[in-house]
Amino acid sequence: MSFSVKLWGTRGSIPTPGPSTQKYGGNTACVEIRTDSTLFICDGGTGLRELGIDLMRRHPDGAIVGHMLFSHPHWDHIQGFPFFEPAYRSENLFFIYGTFQGERHIFELLSGQMRLEYFPVDFSELLARLVPAELSPAGTEIDGVTVRAFRQNHPGGSLAFSLVKDGVKIVYATDVELDDLLLDREASLRDPDKPREFPPEWLEFVRGADLLVADGQYTDQEYLNRIGWGHPRATTVVDLAAAAGVSRLLLTHHDPMQDDDSVDRKIAACQERAARLAPGLWVEGAREGMELFVGR
Repeated sequence: MSFSVKLWGTRGSIPTPGPSTQKYGGNTACVEIRTDSTLFICDGGTGLRELGIDLMRRHPDGAIVGHMLFSHPHWDHIQGFPFFEPAYRSENLFFIYGTFQGERHIFELLSGQMRLEYFPVDFSELLARLVPAELSPAGTEIDGVTVRAFRQNHPGGSLAFSLVKDGVKIVYATDVELDDLLLDREASLRDPDKPREFPPEWLEFVRGADLLVADGQYTDQEYLNRIGWGHPRATTVVDLAAAAGVSRLLLTHHDPMQDDDSVDRKIAACQERAARLAPGLWVEGAREGMELFVGR
C-alpha cells in the first residue's frame, strides 16, 4: 500500500512568481495526497488553481470526489479556492475539513472571501456539492484512511493533519511556530547547535511518520527578527523529525524573501544537521511539481 504526494504550492505568505523562484516555485500552499481512488487536498493556496486544471484533465468525463483539509484560513492557504475549476462543475463533490465537531469556521471563511467586496464571482455560483465536514480529535476514517487533526501554535490557530493507512503515515504540519514550544527555547536560541527538545504530545503526533511535510520558513538568522510570526526555524523541524523517528522530511512554506539560492542554502544547512543528529533521515526542500510515493 502506498500514498502518492504531489506539491502544487510551496511558498508561504504571498505568491512569488519570477525568474528567481523557478526552482522551488512561487505558488502558495497546496499539496495533493492520493491513496487508491481517494483524493486529499491539503490547503488551498494559489497552487490549488493548477491542481484544479490538472484534475479536470485527468477526469474529463467522470465526477471528482475530494477531501479538502484546510490548516487555517490565512490568505495564503485559501486564496486559490475561488479559482478551483472543479468547484464550478455540478458533478463534483468536495468535503471541506479544517474544523472539529460543531464548528463551520473554515467553510464560512471560504464563502466569505467571495463576497462582492473581495471577488466578482459569488460563492453561490460554485455548482459542485461543497459539504462542510467535521474531524474528530481522536481520528476520523475516510475510505480506510485514518485522518487526525492536531491543534498548532500559530496566530489565529492552525491544524496539522496525519493520514494513516495500513501502517503508512504522512503528516502535514505547516504554519506552526515550533520554536515557541521548545522545552529549551532560550538555550536553543543562545546555542543553535544544541539539539532541541519538544513537548511529548508533538513527538507522539509525528512519531514514525514515513513522510513529514512541514513548515520550514526561516533560517536560524531570519527567525531572530520574526519571533512570534507563527513559523519555525527550518533546523528546528529537522530536530523534530530526528527525535520522532521520521523517515523523510520535506520542508515547505518557503519565505517569500528567499530566492532559489537562499532556499538551497537553507536546505543544505538542514541536511548537514540531519546527518549529524539522525543519519539516514532524508531531507529535501519542497518544489512545485515534485511527486513522491510513500509506502512500505
